[in-house]
Amino acid sequence: MVGVTHHATYQLFIMSNKKGLFALSPLFVFVAVYLGTSLIAGDFYKMPLTVAFMIASIFAIAISGGIPLVKRIEHFSKGAGTSNLILMLWIFVMAGAFANAAKEMGSIDATVNLTLSLLPGNMILAGLFIAACFISLSIGTSVGTIIALTPIAAGLAASTNTSVALLSAVVVGGAFFGDNLSFISDTTIVATTSQQCRLSDKFRVNIMIALPAAILILVVYLFMGANIHSPNMVPDVEYIKVIPYLTVLILAACGMNVMAVLSIGLLTTGIIGIVMGDFGLFSWFGAMGTGITNMGELIIITMMAGGLLEIIRINGGIDYIISKLTSHVNSKRGAELSIAAIVSLVNICTANNTVAILTVGEISKNIGDRFGVDNRKCASILDTFSCCMQGLLPYGAQVLMAAGLASISPISIIPYLYYPITLGIVALMAILLRYPKRFS
Repeated sequence: MVGVTHHATYQLFIMSNKKGLFALSPLFVFVAVYLGTSLIAGDFYKMPLTVAFMIASIFAIAISGGIPLVKRIEHFSKGAGTSNLILMLWIFVMAGAFANAAKEMGSIDATVNLTLSLLPGNMILAGLFIAACFISLSIGTSVGTIIALTPIAAGLAASTNTSVALLSAVVVGGAFFGDNLSFISDTTIVATTSQQCRLSDKFRVNIMIALPAAILILVVYLFMGANIHSPNMVPDVEYIKVIPYLTVLILAACGMNVMAVLSIGLLTTGIIGIVMGDFGLFSWFGAMGTGITNMGELIIITMMAGGLLEIIRINGGIDYIISKLTSHVNSKRGAELSIAAIVSLVNICTANNTVAILTVGEISKNIGDRFGVDNRKCASILDTFSCCMQGLLPYGAQVLMAAGLASISPISIIPYLYYPITLGIVALMAILLRYPKRFS
């Protein structure tokens, strides 16, 4: 009788594994199609991300048996049209309109010239990173920081003959520094709320992990920037044309809603551009329309990723990841590692660090309480590893936004994302070495 029971348990275990891996298979298909095709072709630009997501999405809908096809498509559509995702798409639309309108009126050139006149060439990488860190820490959003600084980074790259992907990655890295630490960041609020600890306590743990990583990368950027030279002749700065970007930065730093910030920014581009004679009313409308159109691929990728990940969730893929990673935990260090792994993997499956923390927050609290993990350390792990993973996803909103504004492939940014990689390594070492001691 015991043998029969063990056999039945084993069969259930095998079935559970198969079902879990099957639920995650659309993600494997996406990786195989995109990465496999790109490696075979020897060119990561040969396979468009939109096509890879389309194939994976069709596969996800096709394998979701047991319910009518219409219902499966409905689930996919709900995932592609959640309120958070639609808000993100509106931000993409507004950001595209603002970026192109600012470009057409000369705002980017004026801001780049101002930066070149203030910073020597060998300080551009470090200066851009510090600016991104400061702004993101002030406004609590990585997306807002990327919207404000990426067009300037792209202009600086062109003026100094530096890689656009590198400077875009500098902005993305600095943006996640603040997203991870800011008191008004949604990830910080969700992490501390789910672990029932104070914002200030979580900050004390986080700063001891994030600051060493940021200082290390700042030193790297100082060395990397040593060979960057500003142009011999920097054009005169048209200070009035810097106003749109200053407006966006100041309002964002004051905590204004990003949609309101971009709306006011757009209005300033129109007023200054028309008064200065850079374009007429209809040319301004045309510039905004072109900017919105340029965001088309980014919007499509975001929607298909949302639908694909919703199908994975409904089929039990995320539940499978959580159950597998918590089944063999037997120590405090193991508990912390499992929490880091859970939030990282769920972030890969949701492409949203806030949603990832919300998804695993309760189970992380249970794991932490069971093995005596400090709530403050647990909140720090959730926030740090979700930000680290989000910063490395080519289909994450931040990398997609930076790529769209800089007119480059999101894949081209990934190799230069030194800060998210370093943050992840430092955070992992903090778990393994029981650092900081006070919270471990």
